[in-house]
Amino acid sequence: MDPSPPMFPTDHKARLRKEYRAWRREHVASLPEGLRALILNRPPAPIVDMMPEGATVGLYYPVGAEAPTLGWARWLAENGRRVALPGFASRESTMEFREWTNPFDEEGLTVCPWGALQPSHPGARVIPDLVVVPLVAFTARGERLGQGGGHYDRWLDANPLVPAIGLAWDCQIADALPVEDHDRHLAAVVTPTRIYEGSL
Repeated sequence: MDPSPPMFPTDHKARLRKEYRAWRREHVASLPEGLRALILNRPPAPIVDMMPEGATVGLYYPVGAEAPTLGWARWLAENGRRVALPGFASRESTMEFREWTNPFDEEGLTVCPWGALQPSHPGARVIPDLVVVPLVAFTARGERLGQGGGHYDRWLDANPLVPAIGLAWDCQIADALPVEDHDRHLAAVVTPTRIYEGSL
């Protein structure tokens, strides 16, 4: 008989988040500052094909050691796409996306209840044509371990036709992750060295 207690998905996910966040912090700390500015500075061509001109792309504003998105935001704005960021009216409210009209300046952004920056004007609400989601870990099949708040899971569940892709460091890949019914597979995950096509 196995003496170890059963590992429930929420317990397993919490342990994995702690481990992968530590590995991510160590990886980013090891990168020279000049190199960090050049990493993920624009979406690769296969991802650009998923973002036709005129499309609205939902990005996240990076916090801490998360994979950077600001290069993508600026490239999209310069190349005929609209950019949106998540927004929250309060900690109890559901996540929405708000247009970020000038990704070259933080003016017009404010700190959201969860600590990231968000557009300050709630009237700029939009539904993106594609969203780029943060993640703690991922698999080559497009499975995602999120931050744990469930905000993106709920938004994607309410918008099932909107494809989602992930941005990550290479160290965040996992052989397998615990998957629950509400977990959405990603269409692709982009790292500094390759594209994992997930369920594309």
